[in-house]
Parts: sequence; structure tokens; C-alpha cells
Amino acid sequence: MTSTIYGIPNCSTVKKACNWFEEHAIAFSFYDFKKNGVTQALIEEWLRHVPIEQLLNRSSMTYRQLNESQKTQCESLIGAMTIMIAQPSIIKRPIVQVHGRIILGFNATAYQSFFQA
Repeated sequence: MTSTIYGIPNCSTVKKACNWFEEHAIAFSFYDFKKNGVTQALIEEWLRHVPIEQLLNRSSMTYRQLNESQKTQCESLIGAMTIMIAQPSIIKRPIVQVHGRIILGFNATAYQSFFQA
């Protein structure tokens, strides 16, 4: 089964994840969520595995550039999902989906443990 890496191609953390997969000869597809978009269904799938507090990257430049009304909107699940759909750069990345599981962010040790199991 092929893994999917979700993110944006110019993100250094996403690049690290893609490089790690290539170095370990693990097949993956890349989903550029700026180019291809993010749907509510996709976010809901991710939220089955990680809480919204982890998925919404409040330390991102995108979040910091939101106005106060938009930041307040992020306090509710539906509001946060609306912002993530409109501005996918606010989503923590990469999101790696493999075998029905989600790994959020890049962590070589966690990747190694997961693929050795």
C-alpha cells in the first residue's frame, strides 16, 4: 500500500519527509493541498486520528496573519475547518497517511518505528 504525504511542496518539513521516504525506498504519493485543495471530508478523516489542536498550526505565519475575527473563528471546530479549507497553509504539515493511520509532522525516529513495526 502506498503512503500519502499531504502538504505544500515548498515547506522544508514536507521536503524532509519526502526525502526520508525516498532514502528508505518507501513508495508514496504527494498531495499538494495548496494546488489540489482541502475538503471538509479530508479534514474530518484527519480528525479521526489527531485532535484539531494538533492539526491547526497556531504557530504558523498563516495563523499569525489572520485577523482577530478569523482567530476567534478558529476557536470552534467548524470555524477552524472553514479557515483550513480557505487557507490550507494553516494546517500542520506534513500529514502522512499510511495503512489507515496518520502521522503528523516530521519525526525520523517515529517514521522508523512505524515502518519497522
